[in-house]
Amino acid sequence: MKLDSLIERASQFGEKTVAVAAAEDEEVLEAICHALQLNLARFLLFGDKEKISAMMERKFPGMHQHQKLEMIHTPTNSLAVEKAVRAVHIGEANVLMKGNVQTATLLKTILNKEYGLRTGRILSQVAVFEIPDFERFIFITDSAMNMEPNVEQKAEIISNAVQIARSIGLECPLVAPIAAVEVVNPNMQATIDAAILTQMNRRGQIVNCIVDGPLGFDNAVSISAAEHKSINSEVAGRADILLVPTLEVGNALYKSLTYFAKAKVSSVIAGAKAPIVLTSRADTAEAKFNSLVLAICSANES
Repeated sequence: MKLDSLIERASQFGEKTVAVAAAEDEEVLEAICHALQLNLARFLLFGDKEKISAMMERKFPGMHQHQKLEMIHTPTNSLAVEKAVRAVHIGEANVLMKGNVQTATLLKTILNKEYGLRTGRILSQVAVFEIPDFERFIFITDSAMNMEPNVEQKAEIISNAVQIARSIGLECPLVAPIAAVEVVNPNMQATIDAAILTQMNRRGQIVNCIVDGPLGFDNAVSISAAEHKSINSEVAGRADILLVPTLEVGNALYKSLTYFAKAKVSSVIAGAKAPIVLTSRADTAEAKFNSLVLAICSANES
């Protein structure tokens, strides 16, 4: 499957509004320009209006005149973040997008008790990969937010990922909690958690998906690997969502797919009042656009 297929899906619903915090970022503006050309959303750009306008004039002439784009001048990054988050909090925007600002600054504001975007659910990153010569999307969670989640947190992380998967058409995604081995080992916490999550799913505590684990990475994604080890499972070899045991595992897997496999990626932060595009400042405009499209799709499920 191709991430480009999400563009049509994102355009099928009512128009969404994206609040961009500290929009003085050329790759973010390029992603927004592309989205405007495709008529995917409206945009509220919070930041230094003079700098944003200068970037647009230099790289994207005429963009600042687009009828679905509004710039709101804010003299500091912290104020830009606050206003962008407030816009989502009060319903003026449906998606929050990070611009040229540190992630810690944005997260602190998102968690603000007065005007933030907390819901009581855990916040987790959901990344969707289009991998060359692979027939389906692979979702990885969580490679950016939660360092060593416990089993209750892992259950919420699965639910967040399932919500994102369903927003792009996977009605009942297959979830593999991955570990180093595919059997329960009392000395390996990841395998114990995986077994508990599997049972929680079977008893209706984790819904709208099928969970089975522990599974190794190979037998989670490869039918031949699963058959070689005689694993009898609905999920083995067919997993859509890979639940990683720790942030380090997820981070390494995420970067391995992008750098070695040349995969395209789209990611959002789920679990807040609205989807959050929290890409790295080093990410390409393409990755930021893909993440924006995913966020618009998932906003239709919020």
